[in-house]
Amino acid sequence: MQLKNSVAIITGGASGLGRGTVEKFVAEGGKVAIFDLNETAGAEIAAALGDAVIFCKVNVTDEASVQQAIDKTMATFGAIHICVNCAGVGNAIKTYGKKGPFPLADFNKIIQINLVGTFNVLRLAAEQMAKNDLLEGQERGVIINIASVAAYEGQIGQAAYSASKGGITSMTLPIARDLADYGIRVNTIAPGLIETPLLGALPENVRESLAQSVLYPKRLGKPAEIAHLAASIVENSYINGECIRMDGGIRMQPR
Repeated sequence: MQLKNSVAIITGGASGLGRGTVEKFVAEGGKVAIFDLNETAGAEIAAALGDAVIFCKVNVTDEASVQQAIDKTMATFGAIHICVNCAGVGNAIKTYGKKGPFPLADFNKIIQINLVGTFNVLRLAAEQMAKNDLLEGQERGVIINIASVAAYEGQIGQAAYSASKGGITSMTLPIARDLADYGIRVNTIAPGLIETPLLGALPENVRESLAQSVLYPKRLGKPAEIAHLAASIVENSYINGECIRMDGGIRMQPR
């Protein structure tokens, strides 16, 4: 599938990995619907990139919110070909520690946003993709989910985050199998340490220490590099059912 003239939904598109992916897809001639809660940032990006982008205020955990945004995307662009799920949050709480057991509400919040939210959006996007005419390569759509290396090497305090990202990686192949008859591919990217606003807020010495923990190159990854991989997945019709690490070879330590 070519990005040019394709329509993509990108959750979490107002910042970080999502914003980098929005900018890449538009630069390649695609149209994008940003699904995000950050109205100010989302509207700013949409205004900067012109008619190729719309912003939809979306709570990915809420079925009605997502469906309304799907409907707006269809009404504006007429189709949905690509769905990239970047929306996600994290926390750092031990299963049991000085403050007691991990609060269940905090665990559920991460699972709901990262795992359930991802599935909620992709299932409704797939419904629209299935209506598309078969494109060159005999496909109708591409779904790309964003997990994390924490799915494999979760650190201390990352029980909820790792569980949510592990769920994303584990459901990749079953969903790819579910949607194969419709010509829809499903893949997952598992980033390592990427230069996002969250890491950008850390002190310089901490950021440098994190960079030195990467095997090679010894630096933080860039949102544009994740976006480039997402674009490559879209354009390579033989990549399906895969979880691809993009992490400079890092293997996370316990802390």
